[in-house]
Amino acid sequence: MFSVTYEQLNVWLTAFLWPFVRILALMATAPVFGEKSLPNRVKLGLAAFITLIVAPTIGALPHVTVFSAQGVWIIVNQFLIGVALGFTMQIVFGAVQAAGDIMGLSMGLGFATFFDPHSAGSTDVMSRYVNMIALLTFLALDGHLQVLSALIQTFQSVPISANVLGANGWRVLAGWGSTVISAAMLLSLPIVTALLITNLALGILNRAAPQIGVFQIGLPVTLITGLLLIQLMLPNMMPFFARIFESGVEQMGRVAAGLR
Repeated sequence: MFSVTYEQLNVWLTAFLWPFVRILALMATAPVFGEKSLPNRVKLGLAAFITLIVAPTIGALPHVTVFSAQGVWIIVNQFLIGVALGFTMQIVFGAVQAAGDIMGLSMGLGFATFFDPHSAGSTDVMSRYVNMIALLTFLALDGHLQVLSALIQTFQSVPISANVLGANGWRVLAGWGSTVISAAMLLSLPIVTALLITNLALGILNRAAPQIGVFQIGLPVTLITGLLLIQLMLPNMMPFFARIFESGVEQMGRVAAGLR
């Protein structure tokens, strides 16, 4: 008769549960995996499947029971690590959305908003458009696979333990947040500059020929100019997205190293 002792059951449970929590936390916060359009059952199934593959390669685990105080604290640690890693990549897409907001505001599309189920709030149409381009580029460059690879590598750099997470990792993550401003400005700078020149030209035209009615043609001109410029920028957007995605994956490793 097949029998299982409590100690054996605890070893199997901890070997699965602790890495599963870290992986699931990243699934809930990382781009693509964290989309609300992706069913929760798919996220749970994918996290469990990856855990079954990764768990045998992790190595020795702390000899504690899963429901003890120390075991619960390990679960909390794994959850925080996964959230930190997922949020690191989410900041990259935050920069892309901020660039779309700046573009839309310069083009006069700040009023064009719709409900975004991912952010559970109103989102500018241009921000959503640029974000979709970045998301498709992310998938085309296998960014989702790179994120999973970086996550699996963290099990070696940040072993599963009950140690309190290092503060340096959170400082690295906070510093990475400055990317939202710098990358958004770099991405939107050509549009903002061109539309600024366009508005200056319209202002001069209004002074030279007031009968034309610049206020009536200003919005269509800036809108068409902005859309044409975005169309011209698309080939150069892809290398830019590739660089910031690569920087995001590298930053995941830095954050994980700082959490040790």
